[in-house]
Amino acid sequence: MGAEFQMNTQLSPGIQAMLPLLYAAWADRHLNLKEINALRKRAADLPFLNASDKEVLLVWSDPARPPARELFQQWHTMGRNAAEQLPADRKASLAELGVLLGHAAEGMAEDRREFWVAQLPALTEIEMGLGGVEEDTYRSLFPRYDQRKKLQESVRGATVDPAAIQRLLDGEHAETIARVKDILTGPGFNREKLPVKEDYREQVLRWAKALGQKGIGALSYPREYGGQNDMGAYAAAFETLAYHDLSLTIKFGVQFGLWGGAVYNLGTKKHHDAYLKDTGTLDLPGCFAMTETGHGSNVRGLETTAVYDPDTKELIVHSPSIAAGKEYIGNAMHSRMAAVFCQLIVNGESHGVHAVVVPVRDEEGMVLPGIRVEDNGYKLGLNGVDNGRLWFTRVRVPVANLLDRFGGITEDGRYESSIENPSRRFFTMLGTLVGGRVCVPRAGLSAAKSALAIAVRYGLRRRQFAADPLKAETIIMDYPNQQRRLIPLVAKAYATQFGLDYLLERYVNRSEEDMREIEAMAAGLKSYATWFTTAAIQECREATGGKGYLAENRFADLKADTDIFTTFEGDNTVLMQLLAKSLLADFQKSFREDGNFAVLKFLGRRVATIVTEQNPYTVRQTDRAHLESRDFYQYAFSFRSRRLTSTLAQRLRAFIKEGLSAYEAGLRCQTHMIEAAEAYVENLILEKSLERIDALAKDDPIRPLMQKVVALFALHTIEGHRGWYLESDYISGQKSKAIRKLVDKLCAELRPEAGALVNGFGIPDELLGAPIAL
Repeated sequence: MGAEFQMNTQLSPGIQAMLPLLYAAWADRHLNLKEINALRKRAADLPFLNASDKEVLLVWSDPARPPARELFQQWHTMGRNAAEQLPADRKASLAELGVLLGHAAEGMAEDRREFWVAQLPALTEIEMGLGGVEEDTYRSLFPRYDQRKKLQESVRGATVDPAAIQRLLDGEHAETIARVKDILTGPGFNREKLPVKEDYREQVLRWAKALGQKGIGALSYPREYGGQNDMGAYAAAFETLAYHDLSLTIKFGVQFGLWGGAVYNLGTKKHHDAYLKDTGTLDLPGCFAMTETGHGSNVRGLETTAVYDPDTKELIVHSPSIAAGKEYIGNAMHSRMAAVFCQLIVNGESHGVHAVVVPVRDEEGMVLPGIRVEDNGYKLGLNGVDNGRLWFTRVRVPVANLLDRFGGITEDGRYESSIENPSRRFFTMLGTLVGGRVCVPRAGLSAAKSALAIAVRYGLRRRQFAADPLKAETIIMDYPNQQRRLIPLVAKAYATQFGLDYLLERYVNRSEEDMREIEAMAAGLKSYATWFTTAAIQECREATGGKGYLAENRFADLKADTDIFTTFEGDNTVLMQLLAKSLLADFQKSFREDGNFAVLKFLGRRVATIVTEQNPYTVRQTDRAHLESRDFYQYAFSFRSRRLTSTLAQRLRAFIKEGLSAYEAGLRCQTHMIEAAEAYVENLILEKSLERIDALAKDDPIRPLMQKVVALFALHTIEGHRGWYLESDYISGQKSKAIRKLVDKLCAELRPEAGALVNGFGIPDELLGAPIAL
C-alpha cells in the first residue's frame, strides 16, 4: 500500500478508518436501526477510536442529522482516492479501505502496519452489520472495480460477439494473425522502455531475428527459399506486428519487404539463389538504399551512379556529392548488403535508375572500403530502427550484382531490356515495389486501432461529473461529445480496413495490365489511411485527458512512431497528386477511345444527376429513411468524385489554352488535384465496404451492425465536406443540419456497441498494454 493520495489531517486516524462505513450507511440519506447499531454499538470497542472520536461518531450516526452534502462529498473523495491504492485484480471491501485510510493518516508508519491489519476483522464485522452495501454505492467508492465492471457490462450488452467481428476482419489470414499474436505474447517479446537507441535497436534486432527463424519474414518468398509464396499472409503478419512495437514493424518491413522484396522482384534466379534464403532468416541483413538527401520523392533524379567498366566487367558505384548520399536508410547500421538505386551508365549512355547489390560490411560487421556510413541519430520516433546515411566512393562490384529482371548488361557489354521505352521500364520497375505502399497503411491502421481501443475502453470505464453528488458520476462515453469524437473514428477504421483489404487482394492477384491502376490506388489509400492514423491517434490522446498523456498508456509512442508514415513510402501530398494524374489520364482516355459517345454519356450523366439528385425536392429531403439509404450516400460520394475530376480536367485545359505549360497549370490546380484524389479514395472505400456487407449472409448478426457502422462513416464524411456540397447545390442548409443530427443519433445508437467494436479489432490485452484500457 502507498500513500500517494492526500489525507485530511483535520480528521483523526480513527475517524478516517470509519469513513467508508459512514459513507455507505448514509448513501441513501437515511440510517436504519441496523446501521445505527453497527456504527454505534459495534464501534464502541474499537481500539483505534479515542473518546473524542466516539463523540464525533455519535454525531455522524444520528439519523436526525444527516451529513451536509459538502461533508458527504468529502468522505466520498477521500474514499475514492484511497481506493486507487488497493489491488485492481479483485473486489476489495469497505473494511480494507478503512484500514488503508487509518494507516495512511498515521503516515503509513511501518511499525503501525501490524496494528491496522489486526483491525480488519472488527471493521469487516461492522461492514456486515450494515446489511449489505448497494452495488451503486460500492462502484462510486471503488472506481477501478467500477471501471472493470462497466467495461465488461458494455461488451456483454452489445448485440454482436466481438469474436465474430474479429473473424470478419481477419478473414482468410486469421491463422497467420493468430500465430503472430502467439509469438508476440510469448517469451522473449516483453515490451520495455529502452531510452538508449543502441539498446532499443539491439532488442528490435533480436525480435526480428526470432521472427525470421520462425519463418514469418519469408512468408511472401517462394517455398524453395523458405517461404510460403503468400504475400497476403506477409501483409497480415506485418499489420499484426504493429500492435506490438512499431520499430519492430518497420525493421521487419525493411529487411524482409524492402531489401528482400528488391532482390525477389527486381532480381533473377541467380540473385534469389544467392540472397533470398538467408535474407528470410535474417542471417543476411540488408537494406534498401533508394532515397537521397537531395532526392526523396523524385526517384528519377537520383544522383548516385553505377558505371559499367567493360575491361573488368564490373560496376563502379559512386556518390558524386554529399547530397547524393543515401538518406534515412533503415537497417543501415546492421546491414551487410544494400540494394542501391542508381543511374546505370553503360558505354557512356544512361539507362535510368536500376538497383545494384553492394556489400556494405563483412561477416564480422566491419564496414568495407569505399563505404561511408553515418547514424541518423535520435528521431521523433521509431528509435528502435537503425536509420543511417550511406555514401559510396567508386565501389566496384561484379556486373552480376545488377538486379537485372527488367534490364541488364550482356556478355559483350551492351545494355539490354525487354522493355524498350525507358519511361515504361522505370514505372514497371517501381510498380513491383508497390508492396510497401500496400503494407504501410495497414500497420498505420493497426496503430489507430490500438489508440481507439484504448480511448474507447477508457471512456467506458472512466466516470466524471454527476447531476447529483450523492449519485454515481457519469461514464464519459455517455457524453454525446465523447461519442462524437470517437465513434465516427471507429466507423472510419472499419471502412478503411475494407478498402485496404480490397487493395491487398488486387495486389496479390495482380497482372501486368493491372499495375498502373493498383499503383494509383495504393498511392491514394496509403495517403488517406496514414493521414487518418495521425488524426485518430491525436483525437484519442485528447479524449483520454491527462491519463492519455502518460507514456505508460502508449499514445506518446503511437503518435511519435506513426508520424513518419505520412511521408515515407512516398510523401502523401505527392502520392495524392500521382493518383489525381492517373484519374485525369483515365478521364481523358475515355473521351479519346469513345469519342462522341463519351461526350454524350458524360452530358447524359450530368443531366441525370440534375434530374434525380439535384432537383429541388431531393436537395431538401431530410427524412431519416432517405439520408440513411444507400442510394443517397452512394450517389453523394460518386457525385463528388466525378465532379472534382471533371472540373479539374476542365480547369487544366483552360489554363493550357491560356498559354500556361502543363507543369504551370498543374501548380495552379494542385489543391484541386489532392481533393479530387481524396474523393476518389473515399468513394472506393465506401464501395468496397458495401460489397463486404453484401457478402455477409442475410441472417448474419454482424450485418445490421456493419450497415450502421458504414452508414455512419458515409454520413460523417459527407458532413465533413458539407461546405463543398452546399457550394455545389447538392444539399440545402436544412439537409446539412439533418445530416448533422443523424450523425449524432447514429453515434448514440452505436454507443452500446462501442466496446464490442473495438474489442472486435482482436488486440490482445498483453499487446494493447495501456493500464487505462485493461
